[in-house]
Amino acid sequence: MTTTSSTSSTSSSTPVSTTPVSIASSSSAGAAGGSVIDVSTLVSELVAATEAPQQSLIANQTTAVTANISALGTLKGALSTFQSSLTSLSTPSAFNAETATSSDQTVFTATAAAGAVGGSYNVTVSTLASAQQLLSSAFSGGDNAVVGTGKLSIALGGSTFSVAVDSSNNTVAGVAAAINAAANNPGVTATVVTGTDGAHLVLSSAQTGAANTIQVTETDGGTGLAALTYGTGNTGHYTQQAAAANASFSIAGVAYTSASNTVSNALSGVTLNLLATTATGTNATLTVANDTATVESNISGFVSAYNTLQSSLASLGSYDSSTGTAGPLLGNPVLTGTQNQIQQALYSLVGTSNYNSLASIGITTQSDGSLTLNNTTLQTALSSNFSAVSQLFSGTNGIAAQLNSQMTADLASGGTIDTYGNTLTQQENALTTQTNTLNTQMSALTASLTQQYSALNSLLSSLQTTSSYLSQAFASLPTVQGTPNA
Repeated sequence: MTTTSSTSSTSSSTPVSTTPVSIASSSSAGAAGGSVIDVSTLVSELVAATEAPQQSLIANQTTAVTANISALGTLKGALSTFQSSLTSLSTPSAFNAETATSSDQTVFTATAAAGAVGGSYNVTVSTLASAQQLLSSAFSGGDNAVVGTGKLSIALGGSTFSVAVDSSNNTVAGVAAAINAAANNPGVTATVVTGTDGAHLVLSSAQTGAANTIQVTETDGGTGLAALTYGTGNTGHYTQQAAAANASFSIAGVAYTSASNTVSNALSGVTLNLLATTATGTNATLTVANDTATVESNISGFVSAYNTLQSSLASLGSYDSSTGTAGPLLGNPVLTGTQNQIQQALYSLVGTSNYNSLASIGITTQSDGSLTLNNTTLQTALSSNFSAVSQLFSGTNGIAAQLNSQMTADLASGGTIDTYGNTLTQQENALTTQTNTLNTQMSALTASLTQQYSALNSLLSSLQTTSSYLSQAFASLPTVQGTPNA
């Protein structure tokens, strides 16, 4: 007896790919009385066949978006690094660097700050600023000689501090230690020098200048420390080894005095460090000039930084025809737009002098798009027309100024790169949502198909059992013999 079974099609929003269904043979299934269909394998194959095309599409799109996000990060980093190199060229103050040199560095050295005016000046140094040093009379008995007790007030210039001397520190060495450890000491150092005549207390000022003299008075109303006092009208207890004196010098014939040998207010923007006096009738020369060496180094750094940037941008938009490999931002308008803006700035003309382009100062483009610098041409430009070179980079429409403004706009929140980055992030989030939705749909499809094919499996199993029973029943019926013809 032949049994025919049929199944109703499953309605679903997700299309189901049809695959051949393996059903156990009637004899084996009936004998076993078990499952006719391998439901788990069948459902798994159907779901996989349905999910694969959609999952592949999502995966490919995700890979592309992820690559673009990474490439955009590389672009931002390259632009930010390049912008850092523009700091030393994009503003006029960046070209205000000056050098100050001395014709005789044994007499003085000099440094110049931004804004110092170039020029050459004769410098004559008559005296150097010095600090006072006092040597006390000898105390027989060495540094442990007792000098008395009481209270000292020690002044240096306009500052005063106190020292208490009692039985614990009433020796020459004890007094020296107390002075050095005293609170609010403005710079008086005490030492003990011992000679054949005994111990001497040496007081040294750390501050130069005629006003910074040392005075020592006893303030306890007694005379126990009288041998340590010193001041106007009372100089017998010490010998002055070095006087407190101001430096005396002239710049371009203009006399000047200073309490310090470091002078920063005699010539605007220039600091002198006086080291020795000039011989009578002679002078040394101070020269203040544009710091072309620093500017040349900054421009060389700009060229190197641009070449690094250009290499990064070229890689992002590259195409290798031999391998068919394309850069992640090939043809991307964000990349091409950025490159075009940079090129426009690089090749712009600034000012009307002979040095109004990068090429005019020795910066030219090579076949691979990188820049090269001719140092000799640059040095000539800097020495011939320093202000024109400054204008070329840092003027209102200067090349470095233009590029710096462009980088700031491109990297700013709401700028071209930021906007594109937000779009990529939205795409990435949408793809994640699609993946989650697809997973949910496949879970629902799995449950639905499992239910349907399990029911079908039960029906087929039941039919197999019935078929087997009927076959056995018919086989057991007695054979009916026909009546032979007479």
